[in-house]
Amino acid sequence: MAKTTDKTRYSDEELKEFEILIDEKLAKAKEQLTFYMKQLEELADNPDSKVKGLDDGVGSIESDRITSMASRQQKLIQHLENAKIRIKNKVYGICRETGKLIAKERLRAVPHATLSIEAKQKQ
Repeated sequence: MAKTTDKTRYSDEELKEFEILIDEKLAKAKEQLTFYMKQLEELADNPDSKVKGLDDGVGSIESDRITSMASRQQKLIQHLENAKIRIKNKVYGICRETGKLIAKERLRAVPHATLSIEAKQKQ
């Protein structure tokens, strides 16, 4: 088998492995987003429930914190869905700066990565 550096793209089997990983991360991210949205709903419906006896500023800070986390989850979901599109188009795992394959270890850690470690370090 050719070395990773000689390959121009991941094989269909490798892409399937990454797709499974992304599907798992996507399910967890959506579950987490639902959790945050429920927390925001609870705060809106009953602002005293979580912060009983504290002033409105603390409730507002908590609401802002949860909104920020929900926003991060939405971005992660979008990145993961974009990665699935790259898999479908068979361009997944190719660094957008260097055109070389991104290391499997990096993709397993950050499956929506579009930059190799080298390209990321140059930023």
